[in-house]
Amino acid sequence: MALNIGDKIPVNLGTDQNGNQLKASDFAGKKLALYFYPKDNTSGCTAQACSLRDGYDELLDAGYAVVGVSVDSAASHQKFIEKFSLPFPLITDADKRLVETFGVWKEKSLAGRKYMGTVRTTFLVDEKGIITHIIEGRNVDTKNHAEQILGI
Repeated sequence: MALNIGDKIPVNLGTDQNGNQLKASDFAGKKLALYFYPKDNTSGCTAQACSLRDGYDELLDAGYAVVGVSVDSAASHQKFIEKFSLPFPLITDADKRLVETFGVWKEKSLAGRKYMGTVRTTFLVDEKGIITHIIEGRNVDTKNHAEQILGI
């Protein structure tokens, strides 16, 4: 199952790096940039997180909350947040429930080897919890992701 434009996001999103349960209702009345990324502390994922950090005030001014999701552990997320001073929560999706619900857990290929992993994807969600835009895979501009979101 994959979520598409026009679909409502799930009620329960998951648990962040501090063990807090995040729900769709936490973002009612705000737009949400919910971004899925492959792995903490990798080059593309770090560039993307830092772009969102650097553009965070502008995203807030535009009415967005920002939440990241990967299958990394809470401890990994805590170190990633601390190392790069990230001002937004990161959901730990170790059971892959959220990546599978959103349809971003897919077969990937690297050097001819096939494996399952998270396809970098950002879901833009309106104030009512409805997906309005999806930026997927190579269409995600990791170095300028905040500006990319603001330009939509």
